[in-house]
Amino acid sequence: MKPRKHSLFGAFLLFLSFGAAASDTLTVASPSGKLSVEFFLTRDGQPAYRASSRGRELIHESHLGFTLDKAAALEKGFFVRDSALSSFDNIWEQPWGEQHFIRNHYRQLKVQLQEDGGEQRQLNLVFRVFDDGLAFRYEFPQQPKLQQFAVTDELTEFNLAGDYSAWWTPAQAGNQYEYLYRNTPLSKIPLAHTPLTMKTDSGLYLSLHEAALHDYSTMNIAAGEDGHLKAELVPWSKETDVRAKLHTPAVTPWRSLQVADSAAGLINSYLTLNLNEPNKLGDVSWVKPGKYVGIWWELHLEKGTWHSGPKHGATTANTKKYIDFAAANGFDGVLVEGWNQGWDGEWWNGGGDKFNFTKAYPDYDVEELSRYAAKKGVYIIGHHETGAAVDNYERQLEGAFDFLEQHGMKAVKTGYVETGEQLLNGNYHHGQSFVRHQQKVIDTAARHHVMVVAHETVKDTGERRTYPNMISREVARGQEYNAWSEDGGNPPNHTAIMPFTRLLSGPMDFTPGIFDLTLPSRPNNRVNTTLAKQLALYVVIYSPVQMAADLPENYAKYPDAFQFIKDVPTDWESTRALDGEIGEYVSIARRERGGDDWFVGALTNEKARDLDINLDFLDRDLTYTATLYRDGDKADYRSNPESYAIETRTVKAGDRIAAHLAAGGGLAISLMANKPE
Repeated sequence: MKPRKHSLFGAFLLFLSFGAAASDTLTVASPSGKLSVEFFLTRDGQPAYRASSRGRELIHESHLGFTLDKAAALEKGFFVRDSALSSFDNIWEQPWGEQHFIRNHYRQLKVQLQEDGGEQRQLNLVFRVFDDGLAFRYEFPQQPKLQQFAVTDELTEFNLAGDYSAWWTPAQAGNQYEYLYRNTPLSKIPLAHTPLTMKTDSGLYLSLHEAALHDYSTMNIAAGEDGHLKAELVPWSKETDVRAKLHTPAVTPWRSLQVADSAAGLINSYLTLNLNEPNKLGDVSWVKPGKYVGIWWELHLEKGTWHSGPKHGATTANTKKYIDFAAANGFDGVLVEGWNQGWDGEWWNGGGDKFNFTKAYPDYDVEELSRYAAKKGVYIIGHHETGAAVDNYERQLEGAFDFLEQHGMKAVKTGYVETGEQLLNGNYHHGQSFVRHQQKVIDTAARHHVMVVAHETVKDTGERRTYPNMISREVARGQEYNAWSEDGGNPPNHTAIMPFTRLLSGPMDFTPGIFDLTLPSRPNNRVNTTLAKQLALYVVIYSPVQMAADLPENYAKYPDAFQFIKDVPTDWESTRALDGEIGEYVSIARRERGGDDWFVGALTNEKARDLDINLDFLDRDLTYTATLYRDGDKADYRSNPESYAIETRTVKAGDRIAAHLAAGGGLAISLMANKPE
């Protein structure tokens, strides 16, 4: 039975007269009173705020405002024209996702500011305070003295109350978002991507991010001393100081801070989604989560090539092999990379303008493969690598997506590989121009009923709520680094950090499921996990589209372990993060959308550990057949990674499962409900 939807939007207006004193403070608290934000103007009329958790200051006085190109700064000399407090509470439904129904409950303070002199320009600030975090954004009302303008700096500060331990990756460092995480005090951060996750001295967990990024520049974070942080927008290009070009009326993305009493509490929050607008696409029944296989891992292992030639991977015969495998094992799609013309030459180093998104290589028969896939009940997943040549891609965009639609390709993987920080048109990869480009791709895909899985793109800020065809993205260091990275691959703690950092922003196309972990063809590399941990990743790393990334012949070696990949869903009724510590371990339980079956994934870093999993989330009226896919007794990611064991038992709500996780190991559990007679 679906929960009853309800909403409340009661406004409690709080009026302040023109010329309000600078000492006036406006306060808004979360529904339970757990968190609160105070807004005020400094003595020189600069907007500022502070925030508290349970009465203890969490963010010290932090200033707000902008500097503009060829115009006076929107920074000081303001007075409060008006303000309003309001409350909102409703439950909304995700068409797909990790949680079917989500409660959106907050209290809001909107402050209308105006300059006391000069051009008397107006600027609004909107604060929303939830029990699991807070957020604010700027609004630029339509006005004669502020119409078209350019932002050169956003002065937003987040002056945290301590130099907390932080997990972060470097921003504008030349490799998009694909780095291993660092754990340092905040003061040691030069420039970081968000989400930026922290642990306070008192044991609170925080994650600083942004939500609803539309037609604006990506926000990075620069750190000073003692926990003082500042927003740093990605420039438009190296040739200008402009960060964002706007025209009124306009709004910025939300600047958000998740607050939790435990690391698992961060995962159980839906703050970012709640800050985005509802679905704008209408009927999205054509957006369907699922699992896929494809011509991908063999290319990273250099068994095949993206470019044409004797080892070309995307051939008609090879693709049919994957279609047959997908159909035989219940997978929905087959990804094919390297099918289209443009892969010859250094496409990653300025040659991306040679890509053609409707012309295949001669050894890849699009018409035949589309027919063959449809006959087998699967579909081809298109692939649009651009080599960061966004102008070339945009010229072909409409035709490219029409091509996908006409050939039954219900999803596309996009890519923007480049070797520096700039696109081929000279603009920054994560600046406003690329944010606009990504929206064009989403909009075009939606018109043609195509789902988008984006790699090397802008970080997720919850747009999937508004545009549900933006189904997953990469935006972190994924599985492929295990095949060729000079540092030997992702260390075991990488996937124990991401659930508390990157994955707080949204789904990730990590491509789990590698069974041949020592990579005989790549002696300097390996996958630094056990086989059981690869299974656990299907639950721990959320994505509505999950790849069985290994070669079909490697799954044939372990058919009983492969069963978990065939069984595990990708669309969920509910999710519950059970326990975890950042970089150490994590355990997550998820219930299948529209069903009673549960799946659990748990994993650890390089340290072996014992976990006690409480099954109190199960339905108390049912029993379950639990199948445990665990590390073997002598498993170890370095010396014995492919050792695993499978156990089956009957369990009920409140039972506990004691599990030993090997070094670099994991545990996957399927909990199949036993239906009463």
